[in-house]
Amino acid sequence: MENANYLGSEKVGTLLGRFAVPCICSLIISCLYNIVDQIFVGNGIGYLGNAATGVIFPITVVGWGLSLLFGDGAAAVLSVSLGRGRTQDIPRCVGNAMLGSFLSGVVVIAIAYASGDALLRMIGATDASLAMARDYGFIIFAMMPLAMTQNTLASIIRADGSPRYAMMAMLTGAIINIIGDPVAIFVLDLGIKGAAWATIIGQFVSFVICAAYLPRAKTFRITAGSFKPGAAVLRPMTALGMSSLLTQLSIVVITVVNNILLVRYGAQSVYGADIPLAAFVVIMKLFQIVLNVAIGIAAGAQPIVGYNYGADRHDRVRELLMLMLGWTAVAGLVCTALFEAVPGVFIRMFGSADDPMYFDFAMRCLRIYLSLILVTCVQKVCAIFLQSIGKASAAAPLSILRDALLIVFSLVLPGFMGVTGIFWAAPAADVIAILVTAVVMVRVVRGLSKGGEAQRQRTYKNEQKRHVLG
Repeated sequence: MENANYLGSEKVGTLLGRFAVPCICSLIISCLYNIVDQIFVGNGIGYLGNAATGVIFPITVVGWGLSLLFGDGAAAVLSVSLGRGRTQDIPRCVGNAMLGSFLSGVVVIAIAYASGDALLRMIGATDASLAMARDYGFIIFAMMPLAMTQNTLASIIRADGSPRYAMMAMLTGAIINIIGDPVAIFVLDLGIKGAAWATIIGQFVSFVICAAYLPRAKTFRITAGSFKPGAAVLRPMTALGMSSLLTQLSIVVITVVNNILLVRYGAQSVYGADIPLAAFVVIMKLFQIVLNVAIGIAAGAQPIVGYNYGADRHDRVRELLMLMLGWTAVAGLVCTALFEAVPGVFIRMFGSADDPMYFDFAMRCLRIYLSLILVTCVQKVCAIFLQSIGKASAAAPLSILRDALLIVFSLVLPGFMGVTGIFWAAPAADVIAILVTAVVMVRVVRGLSKGGEAQRQRTYKNEQKRHVLG
């Protein structure tokens, strides 16, 4: 097995590029599974098909969040443990993470199948979209335990120092999905069911590739005993992964609440219920792509941050934070400029642009909802950074702060502004969330500065002792 000493010695900018770029690619590729379905379904079936896949989206995000609870938690434990030189518990941490993710997937699909149409209606399905949502979801749910385990493994693989391998696993599955979608929808004429089949086949291949990594892991070896559940193993892992879970669950709550509100206030407007719902689905896909770039930067940095924090190299941790925020700001500015300048380009990607009422509404709401996406990204990066240094009590509240505010504004603003008020809730929440986050992060950075000074004093004293003894 290899050691991870290079995480504490190589230039932080070089390390961040090596880890963050593949991580960004992996997360964007994971988005493609749903987005590619959205594009082909939108162009082949219409905006009602997009609305149907959007109904299933919250359930898949619950699974994604549970997989990150175990995956990101295990990755944080692994990184900090390597920095402190305590590696004996890493195999059980990995085994418990995989087991927890798989069993959580079984529970999710059991609930989804047992609830049937009642659940779909509760999270936003209309009479027009219910049948397609049912057809799409029934197939998608079947792969969730393995898809969730694969996502957990991807986080662990990145923390083990192999971000490119994790990216390759995700890319292979995405390519299968991209090729399979048009074949299944247009050639085989399977409609929305074809999009679902292409997705789960790609997910299964990605799982097989990730599972094949385990025998060649760099810093741990898995045995049958690694899968023995243990509270002492699960407790710190789930504590550190909780912010990732809460982030995903908040997306689910936002999606469900907004779906219900969009149907309600949309029905009272000239647009009807389905146009606002379909527009919101498209905007959320774009939102997730940009957010995943920011999360990729932070998640890619996690092994480096965790290792150096565990090794008391607070100067390097602080330098990494500044780089993470800088990269995030650049990405956010570029995306904001594109969304505000040419929103129609992005709306056309998802079809239904021939409906002028839908197209105009979607363009206007895209500009509103994503106007402060830069602020959203910075706020989420700060929460993941706190998770990386083991500050679970601060990371968890910050991870859901913006989303909790968003829900409040989504409930209040439509009463004054109609259906478009739901979209104005996003920038309103961003302003408050970033102000609170700034206060927390200033305190954290000051703590890192004090820790770095203490570390420099210890290094100086040790050098003086060696000089005297020499």
